[in-house]
Amino acid sequence: MSCHSRTIVIIAQSVNEVKDETDLRSRIVPKIGEYFSAKRWGIFFFDQLSLVERSFPKPLQIALSVEYNPVVRYLVERHTPVHESLVTSPKVWAMICPRSDHWHVMAGPIISNGQLIGVVGCTREQSMSAFDTQNIADMSAVCLHLSVWAATVRSQLQQLQSDRLTPRELQIAELVALGLTNAEIGIELWITENSVKQALKRMFRKLEVSSRAEMVAQLWVTKPQLSVRNKQKTAFHNRV
Repeated sequence: MSCHSRTIVIIAQSVNEVKDETDLRSRIVPKIGEYFSAKRWGIFFFDQLSLVERSFPKPLQIALSVEYNPVVRYLVERHTPVHESLVTSPKVWAMICPRSDHWHVMAGPIISNGQLIGVVGCTREQSMSAFDTQNIADMSAVCLHLSVWAATVRSQLQQLQSDRLTPRELQIAELVALGLTNAEIGIELWITENSVKQALKRMFRKLEVSSRAEMVAQLWVTKPQLSVRNKQKTAFHNRV
């Protein structure tokens, strides 16, 4: 077994030993960045990213969109690792992403229940070598183990968090996830705005979080889980 193969096995075994997302980010992600000789690296779960993406500057929202970014589009459509030279030319990529530390980009999918729920990504500067087919193969192996982890450990942790809440608190959490204000939640559930506020304080203490975004990120793995509630939200806004 080559040195590179042994390293991938070690990373895979380390992923299987991770207990929570904090552990994943602190122990595993740096190893992935080091292995791929990346300038920058990270792991992103869409349920968390979606909570802050509305605050992104418009140019960044466009740059990360499926319509504009061929790397993102490839991931969404094929659920397989990709680097920029597989989907576009260096000249076009420089226009899409002019950052010098993102001259070369590779990203791999994290899949749970057939859904793309996250991405692990690495970037290199222009002076560094481009990602190649071996990198893609190795990223596939890493993403396989990350996907298994997400489908088991992460979902189990979030189920445990859900079990801490009462049925009424879970109703409130669902409406928070849909972006409703305290006043709107009160109208929906026929309770006062202050009751919603006090309930959220209790929920934050139970889940050991400090914000609505953190709470939602703990309770839901994927955005599609909220698709049914989105119809209810539309009906709610039409009613009020």
